[in-house]
Formats: sequence, structure tokens, C-alpha cells
Amino acid sequence: MTVYTITQLTKRFGSRTVLNIPNLTIEDGRIYALLGPNGAGKTTLLNILGLLDAPTSGQVHYLGKPVRFNEVQLQVLRKEVVMVDQHPILFSTTVFKNLEFGLKIRRIAKKERERIIEETLDLVDMRSFIRAQAHRLSGGETQRVALARGLALSPKVFLCDEPTASVDAENQTTIMNILRRINADKKITVLFTTHDRSRAADLTHHTLVLDNGRLIPTAYENVVSGRLFRNGQRQYRCRIRENISLAFTHYHSEVDNQRVRIFIDPEMVIPTEIVELSKDSNRTQGRVVQIMSENGKIRMVVDIGFRLTLLISRDDYEKTRPLVGGNVGVYIPPDAIRVIG
Repeated sequence: MTVYTITQLTKRFGSRTVLNIPNLTIEDGRIYALLGPNGAGKTTLLNILGLLDAPTSGQVHYLGKPVRFNEVQLQVLRKEVVMVDQHPILFSTTVFKNLEFGLKIRRIAKKERERIIEETLDLVDMRSFIRAQAHRLSGGETQRVALARGLALSPKVFLCDEPTASVDAENQTTIMNILRRINADKKITVLFTTHDRSRAADLTHHTLVLDNGRLIPTAYENVVSGRLFRNGQRQYRCRIRENISLAFTHYHSEVDNQRVRIFIDPEMVIPTEIVELSKDSNRTQGRVVQIMSENGKIRMVVDIGFRLTLLISRDDYEKTRPLVGGNVGVYIPPDAIRVIG
């Protein structure tokens, strides 16, 4: 089942377009990570999905029905969609009363409220804090109570804005595990924003990446800037460093020396044996700085003058078996490069 379908969505503030998303589908019962640099539009998109803000144009469907963004409809839908902010604010009372507030509004009976609160605090490992004063909690404890407060309302969708950004490493791991349990045990669709791709890779079913308000494939690490030029064969190339220029296809411009931003698809980049390099080829080499498993593939980061991410099959990895700190050859097919701005 599809939870959200977005078509031709834009969001503008004045003359500035902060979101431009032609199509996006969020499926039920999955975990999505939304990545991207600061200012990419992550929080703006989350606010629209959380029914807290309306798009400037385009359509949002929730569970197959169009969202009208009028107050009557939103009051109904907001009972099914919960959003937890990066810096949640708790009431200056006990943890119990923080969770009880929303249940009271929904007219849940007292005994049932107590059961839900205890069960939910168990899920976030905060049962022992049930009578604690919320304003005296640490940052990580506050975030976990905020998760519990939203979870107590039995939402169908759980949205979290940078849930691990302001907590220590121990609580970061705990919060990621909580999101995993929410999805697995409660079958709730989870979407969270983050800057930490490695943490997201361990948790999510799908990764969405925003750059300048647009969705781009997989890893935003592979967005780099350079100068456009054409060689003697009128082939388009992008000079990224003095010793790195990459040929690419699917672009038309009469402007030489134009500043452009390109995206290199990490799933199309090929690790190779180290060979003699040519400035006119898309072959280069670099030092391996990271290797990790990600969604059944191997994620490898290679410093070739900038950090280049590869997402390769285990079979392709076995052909060269590079080690962190060692060197590896890299081939970037022209079709793997796309101009995005």
C-alpha cells in the first residue's frame, strides 16, 4: 500500500524555490532516510509530509486520497501522522503527564491511558523515568520521551527531523534501535532526516537524497563542481581538478568554461586494477578511505582528489579486494555523470 504519492510538488518562499519534486512515492511499513546537505529542503519536505505546511503547487496524496490542506481535513489526518522535531519541547511536568496529554485530548479512558503510557515507555527504555520531571532530562532522554509521546498516539506514519543530531553516541544508537522497533513491532512507516549516511544505511529500507530541493539518486557525496568545456572532438568534459577532467553525455550547451555541478551515480562507477592513466580518459585512481556493507552491496569511498562513493556488488568487490588505506583504480563511465545545476 502507498502512504504518500507526490506529483509536481514545489515549495517557494518568495522568489526562492526550495523544493521541486516531480514524483515521489512512500510505501507503507517501510523505513526511509532523507539525506542531504544543510539547506537542501529536508525539513521543508518533512513539514509537508507532516501536514504542517502546504506546498506552493503540486499534489500530495495520502493513502490514495488527495490532501486538501484545509483545517477540517488536516485535523483528521494529523491523528495518523506524527512528527518529532530535532529539538523537541516537553511540558514542565512529569514524563507521564507529557505522554498523557495527547491521550486525554483523544478521550482515551484513564486505565487505557496508563497501559499505553507504560507500554510505550518500555519500548523506548524510559519506563523508570515515568514520574521524573521532564525538564530535568538529558538531551538523549528528552528525545526518547518525545518519540514515546508521538508513539503513544498510535500513528500510521512517524516523521523525525534529525533525531540523533543533538545526542551523544550511546543515545544515537538507542534512538536508531527505537525507530527499528517502531517499524518492526508496530508496522509504522518511518521517515527521518539525517546527515549520517552510515547510520541510515544500517537501518533503512530506502534512502532519499535531496540537493537544492531536488531528489537525486543515492549518495549526495558524489555531487561536485567543475568547469564545462569541449575537447577537440567536441566531447563534453567537466574539469574538477587540474588533473581531473571527466567526459560525459546527455548534455547540450554552447557555453564553454561554464560553472556546473555534476552528480556521479555511485552504482555505475567501476573499481579496476591500477593502470596507466590518461588525462583524456575517465580512469583514475585513489586511496580507499572507507569500506562498509550497505543494503546487500559494498559501499566504498575513494579519495581521487575528492571523495568518490562507489556502490558495488560483492562479486565486483571480490575482483579487486581493495583495503582501507590501499590504492584502487576507478573507471567512471560517461553515462554515470549527470549535470544537475
